[in-house]
Amino acid sequence: LKVKLKAEGLFEDIHKKPIPKFPRRIGVLSSKTTAAFQDIRSTLEKRWPLAEIHLYHASVQGVNAAPELVRGLEYFSQSNNVDVLLLSRGGGSLEDLWPFNEESVARAVFACQVPVISAVGHEVDFSISDFVADLRAATPTQAAVFATPDINEVRLLVDDLARRVDLNTRGALQYYKEKVKNLAKSYALGA
Repeated sequence: LKVKLKAEGLFEDIHKKPIPKFPRRIGVLSSKTTAAFQDIRSTLEKRWPLAEIHLYHASVQGVNAAPELVRGLEYFSQSNNVDVLLLSRGGGSLEDLWPFNEESVARAVFACQVPVISAVGHEVDFSISDFVADLRAATPTQAAVFATPDINEVRLLVDDLARRVDLNTRGALQYYKEKVKNLAKSYALGA
């Protein structure tokens, strides 16, 4: 299947959608009962609490998982109610992770109109959905990091930019005050 999908171009970089820098709405397609979802939620709340989290609960293993994952991907793609989507589950055996290797899931990831970050398993695990997704994360927590800026870094940047604007404005005002003062004293104005 991997060879077939690669030959069809589903893994090509040209099809990868960019991940937004400042997402306002983040979709999570996972099971609400997993540690992976809890890790994602807590990481998102710390890093970028401005974003709304939209969970679509789906089985992440077993016979019902692939069809539920496809429905979740189609839901987010059609409703277009999120800026980025995290497709996630924690680690497990090859059998546990198998739904993320299903052709129907791979094609749904590829067809999804929303950028998809795949975070299936842990660092050593790879699934076909990882190759098709717009970005692969080694862990669910890393997916949350890839999806968001750090609010503390953004605050520091804004503070720095505000200081620069203040300094530049004060400097410009002083420069033009001196220029007006010198012009007022000049012979051309009859001083």
